[in-house]
Amino acid sequence: MNQPQPDRIVIHYHEIALKGDNRPMFIRRLTGNLVKALQGLGKVRILTPRGRILLCLNGETQWPLLGERLSGIFGIANFSPAYSASTDPEAIEALVDRLLDEKKFKTFRISARRGDKAYPLTSMELNVRLGRTVQEKTKASVDLEQPELTIHVEILQREALVYFEKLDGPGGLPVGVSGHVISLISGGIDSPVASYLMMKRGCTIGFVHFHGHPHLTKASLEKAEELVQHLTRHQFESRLYAVAFGEIQRLIVLSVPPPLRVVLYRRFMIRIAEEIAHRERAKAIITGENLGQVASQTLENLTVIQEAARLPILRPLIGFDKDEIIETAKAIGTYSTSILPDQDCCRLFIPPHPSVAAPLSDIEKAERNLDISGLVKMGLETVERMEFSFP
Repeated sequence: MNQPQPDRIVIHYHEIALKGDNRPMFIRRLTGNLVKALQGLGKVRILTPRGRILLCLNGETQWPLLGERLSGIFGIANFSPAYSASTDPEAIEALVDRLLDEKKFKTFRISARRGDKAYPLTSMELNVRLGRTVQEKTKASVDLEQPELTIHVEILQREALVYFEKLDGPGGLPVGVSGHVISLISGGIDSPVASYLMMKRGCTIGFVHFHGHPHLTKASLEKAEELVQHLTRHQFESRLYAVAFGEIQRLIVLSVPPPLRVVLYRRFMIRIAEEIAHRERAKAIITGENLGQVASQTLENLTVIQEAARLPILRPLIGFDKDEIIETAKAIGTYSTSILPDQDCCRLFIPPHPSVAAPLSDIEKAERNLDISGLVKMGLETVERMEFSFP
């Protein structure tokens, strides 16, 4: 007898369930994101029975690719390929019996849940009944602590679902529920991780990359493009603004004492990014800054950099150590791109001894020698805009 194929995907969420009266809005956003993510994978019907989301598949659905897509959708705690039957206990028993034909195990557990509390059997009664069926068929013993096989059964109003595995989703909140922000993305390790973490908190992100052209090549921009394309799988559409920053850096060098230059570079990046943020109607700026990692990221210098902004600057990596950032980058798939060699504008015209605590008064005095609005305008005039989409 041929094994049945999964005809449902059961999606469970966690944090969304805690949102009280706002829960329907979060679920609508998550189902909308599912529609975008599943384009091109065959006809999939989406249902939202209480406490879960259900994908109803047909024979054309491409399961391996479907699973890959689901693993990148924020808001999903876990998901399971499942098999449906009527809610009649004998029909559930028959389905379980059939699904076990090709499975080998010595211990098992039944984990039944009633989404429909009007169902005549309690979860425990269903556990006992199905457990007896499994024992009669396989002679396996029950182990509630560390079973070789767990058989999950969910009772809904119109059907019962049986599945054996829970595949991890990324968790978090659905992208789009927390507003739009701008991320300063370099070609390095930190900023893609920072962007990922803010997507996980429900933000949609526009990206700004500063490169050293015309004094350096655009190698860092090529890396930034690759990183943005990779991150776009989580939010489906992205926009990247590339800003030629090398000439602005050169003009700062001509007028500013060497120890202050790095902080000045960062302040001008923030000013330019903020102008782009206004165009994008973004509510904040994200950076990959991490407290104490380099000279510009001391508490004193971060405070001086923040002073140049009107929008909030969000720094999701502020308390991470480098090993934690690297491990996250590896887990989300950005590390291998981030470590490729490039010509990063952050290394252009860097003095040998940058200040680790640049006084704001000294910074403001140095900026009086610069045409602030003119340099910001210069940066904006170089902007190249690129669009990315997924799938």
